[in-house]
Amino acid sequence: MQMATTFLLTSIKCCEDSLGLARPKYENGSASFPEKNLVLDRGGAGGGLLLKPPPRPRRIVLVRHGQSEGNVDESVYTRVADPKIGLTAKGIGEAEESGRRIREMIEGDEEDDWKVYFYVSPYRRTLETLRNLAKAFDRCRIAGVREEPRLREQDFGNFQDREQMKIDKSLRAVYGRFFYRFPNGESAADVYDRITGFRETLRADIDIGRFQPPGEQSPNMNVVIVSHGLTLRVFLTRWYKWTVDQFEGLTNMANGDMIVMERGYGGRYYFQED
Repeated sequence: MQMATTFLLTSIKCCEDSLGLARPKYENGSASFPEKNLVLDRGGAGGGLLLKPPPRPRRIVLVRHGQSEGNVDESVYTRVADPKIGLTAKGIGEAEESGRRIREMIEGDEEDDWKVYFYVSPYRRTLETLRNLAKAFDRCRIAGVREEPRLREQDFGNFQDREQMKIDKSLRAVYGRFFYRFPNGESAADVYDRITGFRETLRADIDIGRFQPPGEQSPNMNVVIVSHGLTLRVFLTRWYKWTVDQFEGLTNMANGDMIVMERGYGGRYYFQED
């Protein structure tokens, strides 16, 4: 990702505040709103005012939900709606351990102003993962939580017939894991489309400093995304512009595991597996 472009205030028509400085406003359709987190700086040619983009999050952490009832017994899918399947006792422990690992990683930076911001799939198992993961953090360290439906699991077609699902998964292996669409459900390509929309939302949130509390400009914000195995594989494929063949070679991370995308040179993110 490229760093956000710096804009000269002289190109923006807006009102002035009591100090005589232009107060920028941004148009969003018919509604306008002031951006609280963009900082004014006299760094332009001839001392003109510039809008400095907020710092990018220090890292983006991808977390797969802890072990679910469906991971242990696939027959659960035949009688419980996929969004309502919860964690096992082991899955709760995995979520708690994941939270401790994330906190220890952040504390290793030895910075005092760090915070975390969470995006989470609305499925029960991911919400329960977040609830238990977040136990590792003091409330003052949590900048915010957003439930994001586009991070949900691949749709396999409502209540699943166990024998039919075996047939469908065999067909997927022949047809291709990326393009095969489950009857009344989704293909990985469909998930890719909605993750593309989420990625654009995330990029916009990063560029305008949505995670930053008003008046703060900390480079030590950590974004944590709690989602599902395939969805996170698709997210990585979309973010790094990997090919379909490369996606086909990926496998799910283990329950409760994480992948860390660290901010590097030029604000780009490189990733490492936990």
